[in-house]
Amino acid sequence: MNHPKFPIIYSHKDFIAINKPANQSVHRDQDEHGLTEQLAQQLGIERLWLIHRLDKCTSGVLLLSLNAETATQFGQMFANKTVRKTYWAISDRKPSKKQGWVKGDMEKSRRGAWKLTRTMDNPAITQFTSEHMGAYRLFTLHPHTGKTHQLRVAMKSLGSAILGDTLYGGTPAPRVFLHAREVAFTYQGEDFCITAPVDEAWEDVFHSNDSKFDRG
Repeated sequence: MNHPKFPIIYSHKDFIAINKPANQSVHRDQDEHGLTEQLAQQLGIERLWLIHRLDKCTSGVLLLSLNAETATQFGQMFANKTVRKTYWAISDRKPSKKQGWVKGDMEKSRRGAWKLTRTMDNPAITQFTSEHMGAYRLFTLHPHTGKTHQLRVAMKSLGSAILGDTLYGGTPAPRVFLHAREVAFTYQGEDFCITAPVDEAWEDVFHSNDSKFDRG
């Protein structure tokens, strides 16, 4: 079976970055080859190491290592929170506040969802800003922790469930409008800032609102 090629947005001797499409799992689905296997085949190499993860519904920057040593280094960087991640999200609902922080512990809810609690034992921490975009609002999200569904839960807690994120009460749409826009880090003394362009579904929303936003 031929798989579509993944767009490579940055290539380094030790790692690569792809623009992961929405609805592409980073794990193996049933009998399908996993993303790392498909990408290794695309590159004509034996294997790749997944450095971090994105939800299946989330598009954007995904880093993969070309060797085990680099994977270990990046693992330490993520653990030490020295990798800065920026996400974009769109909602058609006004948030309870335009900018600030969402903090709280997370626990499992129903149907595979998670929920934010009032406790702060091991909290998910998200910083955000938002701005009008015609009928929608564009959110810029900076997760300071890496919890499962963290940003999706944070958006729901603001009263602005992500467009297309029906698991968390969002308005149905062609896709979940959550995109890993940028990843910034320092590796072996060199600073990197890798940006992933948005897909056609995002372009349609931007275009419909005559947006001024830079979406390249």
